[in-house]
Amino acid sequence: MHRRLYGAVSLTAGLLVAGCHAGPSLPPAPPASALPSSEYIIGPGDQLNIFVWRNPELSMTVPVRPDGRLSLPLVEDVVAIGKTPTQLARELEQRLSKYIKEPVVTVIATGFVGPFNEQVRVIGEAATPRAIPYRTDMTVLDAMIAVGGLTRYADGNDAVLVRTVNGKQYSYQVHLDDLIKDGDVSSNVAMEPGDILIIPQRLF
Repeated sequence: MHRRLYGAVSLTAGLLVAGCHAGPSLPPAPPASALPSSEYIIGPGDQLNIFVWRNPELSMTVPVRPDGRLSLPLVEDVVAIGKTPTQLARELEQRLSKYIKEPVVTVIATGFVGPFNEQVRVIGEAATPRAIPYRTDMTVLDAMIAVGGLTRYADGNDAVLVRTVNGKQYSYQVHLDDLIKDGDVSSNVAMEPGDILIIPQRLF
């Protein structure tokens, strides 16, 4: 009798375990320290502070137009999108050298937007779902702070991070409840430019 009862309990437990793993499971997202740092890339809507040494009349703050270009006195329609501030500064020096002897240019991004394909998008049960500019060393915690955290209906531990690498799309599981509510910093993961964080609604 005891052997039959033990066997039935073991079989039931085995079926339950098998049932728990029947659905597809996602791999954990890479830890926050796993990805290399990257330089900021200029995008439409960015505000750029351009300083030309010893030429205050050429130094100014200009926006990057929706077409990805900007204009300065003596220099018009310079493509800024897709370049780092340093790369843009070197190009401006080259163009200004026609009018100024040995120009020295510094470009500082003061209003960050970034290219659309590098923005991080948070959708679903976030307080304010939206696209946010990517920052070097950005983590999922930074993204959640930017969108105001989770709604009361969010199923944070079933959140999914969608990432495209070399044209292929990968999905990772992210434990937002553990991170935000329980303070489990091991659940803080690295974000990459273009990531999409999907936060589902909790089933009641």
